[in-house]
Amino acid sequence: MTELLERAIAKLKTLPASEQDAIASMILEELQDDLIWDRAFASSPDALAKLAATAMAEYQAGKTQKLDPETL
Repeated sequence: MTELLERAIAKLKTLPASEQDAIASMILEELQDDLIWDRAFASSPDALAKLAATAMAEYQAGKTQKLDPETL
């Protein structure tokens, strides 16, 4: 375990049980989401490459718009 993670866990231990559980749930959900995305990308690298190529072609053809960060 890294020093940073150990410090974070030490701080978490000082919180009430309900807050510890809430944070633990968020961490577990994030890890599960990462696993799902990793599996999805691993099982479809060709599809991802095609999407990237399409996006790049649209960008190079001037068919894209710059996003306004204030509207995101």
